[in-house]
Amino acid sequence: MTTITGDQALVKRINTSLILDTIRRHAPISRASVSELTGLNKATVSNLVQELLNNHLVQESGPGASSGGRKPRLLLFNGQAGYAIGLELRVQQMTAVLTDLAGRIVAEDECPLEQHDTDSVTAGMVAIVRRLMQKAPQSPYGIVGIGAGVPGMVDGSGTVLFAPNLGWEMVPLSQLLEEELGLPVTIDNEANAGAQGELRFGAGRDASHLLYISAGSGIGSGIIINGELYKGARGYAGESGHMTIESEGRSCSCGNRGCWELYASEKSYDNEEFALPSKRTSELISYARQGHEDTIRHFYKLGHYLGVGITNLVNGFNPQSVIIGGPLSDARAWLEDTMQQVVAQRTLPYHRERMEIRFAELGSRSTVIGAAYSAISQFLGPVRVSMPMN
Repeated sequence: MTTITGDQALVKRINTSLILDTIRRHAPISRASVSELTGLNKATVSNLVQELLNNHLVQESGPGASSGGRKPRLLLFNGQAGYAIGLELRVQQMTAVLTDLAGRIVAEDECPLEQHDTDSVTAGMVAIVRRLMQKAPQSPYGIVGIGAGVPGMVDGSGTVLFAPNLGWEMVPLSQLLEEELGLPVTIDNEANAGAQGELRFGAGRDASHLLYISAGSGIGSGIIINGELYKGARGYAGESGHMTIESEGRSCSCGNRGCWELYASEKSYDNEEFALPSKRTSELISYARQGHEDTIRHFYKLGHYLGVGITNLVNGFNPQSVIIGGPLSDARAWLEDTMQQVVAQRTLPYHRERMEIRFAELGSRSTVIGAAYSAISQFLGPVRVSMPMN
């Protein structure tokens, strides 16, 4: 028999986190309903809810419906108790949002990313964070933290191990930003952050098994299994852009050949098969809307290759839902048909049954909102209890 032990403070943290998350997800909600949903007794719920009220994380609203006695006071999560900043590093630009604790956007900012050396990028991130900090309303907790999504492999300490599109290796980004800003900083792969954004606030809301595909300067995947982000044995899962789809294909900056992202991301713009009038997705979308034939044909081809890679992932993970995000999701009008056709033709029938492919509900903001959520969840105190194997 496996036994989990913990001191009273740990048990209290777990229970408080569980109650707060329940209120956040189901508000407005009564104390009695919190007790029913969490399995905690009413006295424990009452005591911990009072602490949350005292700490400004929960508010009471007007009375709810009575089941026979006094009408209960309903509980609300106080999203304005504090704020967080989420950033995304792309190859050509940096975007950021200021959100409240409920993930609602208060302000946005962006700037071009013209140099990729660590000092320049770090200085740019610090500047954009400080601009957004000035726009934060007064609140009990102020700015609770910063989250950032980057196009590369990131370890648990916030060090960017390898980001080939930025030319980075072993960059302690979390440490560098914390030293400059004096705030806790969470760093993750941008696709993982995007998956969190769509899972918590977007098209994948409350999904148990989800694949989020971020298609932009490269391709990454955020993998949700049993409602939790899957990072693999050492935290590096999701580098699907470097999955081989052409065995003797073009050389990739990662050292491999025929990588998926060479054919289904913005890197495909270097393919000389089509005479593209621009190398920027936003500009190419404008050309496609004007009927530019080479641009439209390129997007159709890109959609085909997007479908090939998605087929491999669906056959491997059997998800409920696949969500396409990142800058290329804005080209949905020209990508979707060929992508869906390839997946329908090539995916195993049992995997295809009741599986949806959707585009990101949060659009190009999936990653920045997910990054902000990571900072918020660290502040609110996520506590997980794992059962060790015998």
